[in-house]
Amino acid sequence: MKKNGLVAFLLIGIGLFFLLRELRLPILTDFYSWPTLLILIGTAFLIYAFSSRDFKNLFPGVILLGLGIHFHGLAITLFGSIIGGIYTLIVAIAFLTRAIKTKKGIIPGMILLIISIFAIFVNNQPGWFNWINETMDWIERFWPVLLIGLGIYLLLTKKKY
Repeated sequence: MKKNGLVAFLLIGIGLFFLLRELRLPILTDFYSWPTLLILIGTAFLIYAFSSRDFKNLFPGVILLGLGIHFHGLAITLFGSIIGGIYTLIVAIAFLTRAIKTKKGIIPGMILLIISIFAIFVNNQPGWFNWINETMDWIERFWPVLLIGLGIYLLLTKKKY
């Protein structure tokens, strides 16, 4: 597959999103939002990763897809009580998905999975565990700073292809 295959998948997904938005189909009105764009971009990364066998794109694909699904769930209040555990679960799934194909990242994936299960399912968490909820609250509030930092990092690093 050509190197611009990822860009092609992204353009197709985003184009479909805006076309369906313009058509205003009543059944899809709940999906005309930015979490849907995250889902589409994540899906484009995953399709590209599997079709080109470029498995390094599995990690961002799973992260974006998971965040999009999570934010849709928040909009309909499915995940309100387990926010902290969901973020670490999404990252754990991304590590483990990539580990299936590349054999790298299984240890961090398993550690994050254990933390996630603990954060989601344990009712009486110890007091020292509050740092995870506080950190997740901070990330939820200031996540655009992470995007800005990632953009600056990408601008300053040399391309390796």
